[in-house]
Amino acid sequence: MIIDFHTHTFPEKIAGRALGKLAHMADSRPYTDGTADDLIRSEKQAGIDLSVILPVATSPSQHETINRTAVLVSQEFLSQGLLSFGGIHPDNENYREILSGLAEKGIRGIKLHPVYQRVPFDDIRNLRILDCASELGLIVIIHAGYDIGYPGESFASPRHILSAIEQVHPQKLVLAHMGGWACWDEVERDLAGAPVWLDTSFSITPIRPPEDSPHAGQEAAQMDLQQFLRIIEKHGAHRILFGTDSPWSEQKEALHAVCSSGCSPGQLQLILGENAKKLLAL
Repeated sequence: MIIDFHTHTFPEKIAGRALGKLAHMADSRPYTDGTADDLIRSEKQAGIDLSVILPVATSPSQHETINRTAVLVSQEFLSQGLLSFGGIHPDNENYREILSGLAEKGIRGIKLHPVYQRVPFDDIRNLRILDCASELGLIVIIHAGYDIGYPGESFASPRHILSAIEQVHPQKLVLAHMGGWACWDEVERDLAGAPVWLDTSFSITPIRPPEDSPHAGQEAAQMDLQQFLRIIEKHGAHRILFGTDSPWSEQKEALHAVCSSGCSPGQLQLILGENAKKLLAL
């Protein structure tokens, strides 16, 4: 079973507008139209069995709509290969009620995005969510490192993450983008080996600008492949999860990149599905 632990979709009515705005901010090409239907098409084309959708609440008021949709997707689209996490904002004062409600409805985890939410990861508002999620057995996945759309803005660096781990000791914390996008030297030095999971999303596939970008046709390399392998070796393949960040990486290309990275067959078996299956309790 191949599981993509890191994907995004948007409601059909706003998918085009949201995708266009984000593509412009990041100068990065999307590979689906942002809808659940197109993600299903993409994963089938890639040979992926399950895609985990990670919604982001960019304001406190969004959690109700996001979480209604998450429950609907997880109940009605699991047979088609989609499972959704819930969303919460650090400024939701009723965070315990929100998280308890998600757990009761069978939602397996939540996504936090410190950069989009403008709250450092080791801020008390995030720490209390981490602590409560651990009590409830919920997975917490965060955007780790810098964000391509907000150059130089540090909200979830390895330093922030290590501080949060030391204070709260989260039980099921997943760090996207191999532990910290564009912070990989710090990840390798300071974070690899910590009691967290890392996902491979948007790390070893190239960044390609949209067709209407002044930089169209150019490619930007991301993580060095040898560093990718060193981090896996130091952190342990049993704590690495395959992810793509679809629509910002093509699922088929990202899967091929990980499979041809030089990982051993045993490591690939863990990374591509076994670790996620265990973490998700499937």
